[in-house]
Amino acid sequence: MEHIQQSPTDPAFVQDPYPFYERARALGEVVFWNDYDMPVALSLGAVNAILKARTMGREPPKRPPSQKHLADFDRVESHSLLELEPPDHTRLRRMVQHAFSTRRIAALSLDISVLTYSLIDALPRGEAFDLLEGFAGPLPVLVITRLMGLPDEDARQLQAWSNAMVAMYQARRNRAVEEAASKAAAAFEDYLRRAIAAKTSAPGEDLISDLIRVREQDDALSEAEMISTCVLLLNAGHEATVHTIANGVKTLLEKKTPVAALEPTAIESTVEEILRFDPPLHKFTRYVYEDTTVSGVELTAGTEIGCLLAAANRDPTVWPGARMFDTTRKVTKNASFGAGIHFCIGAALARLEMQIALPALFARCPNLALAGVPEYGDTYHFHGLTRLMVTF
Repeated sequence: MEHIQQSPTDPAFVQDPYPFYERARALGEVVFWNDYDMPVALSLGAVNAILKARTMGREPPKRPPSQKHLADFDRVESHSLLELEPPDHTRLRRMVQHAFSTRRIAALSLDISVLTYSLIDALPRGEAFDLLEGFAGPLPVLVITRLMGLPDEDARQLQAWSNAMVAMYQARRNRAVEEAASKAAAAFEDYLRRAIAAKTSAPGEDLISDLIRVREQDDALSEAEMISTCVLLLNAGHEATVHTIANGVKTLLEKKTPVAALEPTAIESTVEEILRFDPPLHKFTRYVYEDTTVSGVELTAGTEIGCLLAAANRDPTVWPGARMFDTTRKVTKNASFGAGIHFCIGAALARLEMQIALPALFARCPNLALAGVPEYGDTYHFHGLTRLMVTF
């Protein structure tokens, strides 16, 4: 297995990690990334094989003891659907899927449209403003908050807690990040415990109430599991979509994409190409449970391996001209939402939000243009802008 060096916090890498992916892919489908001290997969075939393999999973073979300053964070994350494997994962995912049904997501179209236009109409005219602050940020946060049955006025606080917790999975993680994440987890837990108690007394037509009803029927969802599941849904329900909308607008403007790409007959392909070209999540890790071979590379049990989703999305053997942004590509499933049993449960919601938000934004904001060079944040393995200054 070939080795490669690249700091994930290097400023040039943060702004554009794709040249590194190409250099690494030239060495093989699976290479050893020295800075992470782990092998990583770069081709779509290798990434999908790892994500779908039952001989690998998210749960570490041996979970290290919790450190005192991380006790609150670890308590919440220990029941997270994203960090579990069968049979616990199977049981929890079934319950969440029941609440996160296709019917419920499809029924959100009108509400998302109304919210989209209300946010657009509140944007300032004739002056530069941050589209992340005014549109790309609040839209997914408000959508998932309402879907969960929580008040709009709590959305900003929920987003702040989410951002603090998600920072634990970034290369810039340090002691200050850890303490902030644990503090946020404790506050989040307390907030949701009160919200669950209120909805148990007076359930409504929302995700939390649905989970309560499932728990009462099956008697298989503990309060700790309920809280962790709600944290995951709130975090995953907006974090990636915020970045995808902003990254997508940036790309559409930079590439001078014709408005025809946003028409009803084309928007599905355009959204899929945005997801392929510059996804919000670049690295997702798994543990090897049994000795196995991926793309000719032998992996021993206990190894942690990274799936470089963004690299897989530019696999030239799958997408000719993979470096190019082309909204006319035939829609092909990309790696942005993962694969296998941990495939993103909110993928349909994210796609729906983008299919509604992007055409509405460009139709309502004629001559939308960048008002400065967009900058990505030092948040790898995520890839999102710190702000997106525009005018119209």
